[in-house]
Amino acid sequence: MGIEIERKFLIIGDAWRTAVTRSIRMAQAYLGGDRCSTRVRIEGESAKLNIKSLSTGIERLEFEYDIPVADANVLMAELAGKRVEKIRHLVALDDVLFEIDEFLSDNQGLIVAEVELESAEAAYPKPAWLGREVSLERRYLNLALAEQAFAMWPDREAILMELQSC
Repeated sequence: MGIEIERKFLIIGDAWRTAVTRSIRMAQAYLGGDRCSTRVRIEGESAKLNIKSLSTGIERLEFEYDIPVADANVLMAELAGKRVEKIRHLVALDDVLFEIDEFLSDNQGLIVAEVELESAEAAYPKPAWLGREVSLERRYLNLALAEQAFAMWPDREAILMELQSC
């Protein structure tokens, strides 16, 4: 059984872009489920099937498996519901990897950083571009963004202002 311990933050400004070591375009779609999030994701030339518990917080059950890209394409085309598209940028600071997701399409304008940790209490760098923590806010989950895109949020403009505040 896998447990993911992850913190999620809004990103302020563009200073983080100079530290990007790699960027990957991703498309992911969700298969049904009331008690878990079941996702198929295509990352460039690879694909994964991922199952996560729906709990909100920094710790969740997670299972992830490599699958053939051809299978992922069929799942996305025939079985999956709503989708999320994004570019994931990788930034390493003090041996800690930040995955910065720059959302596209109906979620354009939203940029969040995720950092996976060994424990909930683990220390991690806090660069100036790391904004407000949103780990406990369900609407920032990718599944939630697939269900209700950032473009539809009533406070979208206020959040965009917050992201540009530095």
